[in-house]
Amino acid sequence: MGKSSSVIELWSFFLFPCFFFIIFNSLGLLEAQNDAPHLAVYVFGDSLVDVGNNNYLGLSVERAVLPHYGIDYPTKKPNGRFSNGKNAADFIAEKLGVPTSPPYLSLVSKFNNKKNVSFLDGVSFASGGAGIFTDKTDLSSRQNIPLPNQVDYYIKVYGELTQQIEAPALQTHLSKSIFFLVIGSNDLFGYFNSKDLQNKTTPQQYVESMASSLKVQLQRLYDHGARKFEMAGIGAIGCCPSNRLKNKTECFLEANYWAVKYNEVLKTMLKNWQWEKKDITYSYFDTYTAMQDLFQTPTSYGFTEIKSACCGIGKLNAELPCLPISVVCSNRQDHVFWDPVHPTEAATRIIVDRLFNGPSRYTSPITMRQLVAA
Repeated sequence: MGKSSSVIELWSFFLFPCFFFIIFNSLGLLEAQNDAPHLAVYVFGDSLVDVGNNNYLGLSVERAVLPHYGIDYPTKKPNGRFSNGKNAADFIAEKLGVPTSPPYLSLVSKFNNKKNVSFLDGVSFASGGAGIFTDKTDLSSRQNIPLPNQVDYYIKVYGELTQQIEAPALQTHLSKSIFFLVIGSNDLFGYFNSKDLQNKTTPQQYVESMASSLKVQLQRLYDHGARKFEMAGIGAIGCCPSNRLKNKTECFLEANYWAVKYNEVLKTMLKNWQWEKKDITYSYFDTYTAMQDLFQTPTSYGFTEIKSACCGIGKLNAELPCLPISVVCSNRQDHVFWDPVHPTEAATRIIVDRLFNGPSRYTSPITMRQLVAA
């Protein structure tokens, strides 16, 4: 009897603190979940936020799979991001304390192979080269995933989720999730590179059509549960190295002008849409102004090179894309641009910090931080 009692006491000695560790740990997790509930981020857009979808498009040439892409990423290897390191989607995830939303096409591949896949943790539908419009003239369905098709994919995900979760719980989840859209630059690139488009429509008509077409896709997301939107305006695309070539080494002012005009139309559309849909919340980020600040006072942000790409070929390293034969600059932290059209990791980090925290000079009517808490 004494021996059995000793054994029980010995087990109690080990189990008692373990019991309280489990209880307190559980309470701590519950408290953490209540204070900062797990968020899912559903990402839509172009190469600024693509984390590898295009790698699954076998016929696409718009893939970041060559050296020297990913040279500063943790793996030091190309990974589908059009950057020397992390991109905006990665930094947004870091701000929120969640993993980067994985590429939709990678999840589909796993799903088809009967592997466990969770669409509840966020998904990226973004695709390098994508635009608001579906451009059928360049086999875009093979080269990239235009926004309407990205939304189609999201609706498929929504259908899968309805089979897994009861409707009230799913709506609660989606209403708290962030729908992050970075799109439009490629549409303007396409306009200024197409005489046919310029002959068919004026720039004003074109940017208005961009905004109205975007609203259609936002409405489709809304119809399938989306309520919180983080919207990025178009940046100063006329100042990227490839467009500077059109104006010697200075910014291509016409592209910048219409980027600003589009952003104005976009902001008006979002305000009106929120008036129509009382239960949506959005944050608009003025990418254009944030980029212009980098160009006007680069040294205050730690940059010394704002015109040339770090990786490319020819004048401004912008006559050809970043290829394996390109010479890569060693001072990547000093450059605003990584390749002829994409920012460096260093520049992106600064831009995302402005997007998330403000100030109001860049974000309206609220910051992304406030959007998450709303």
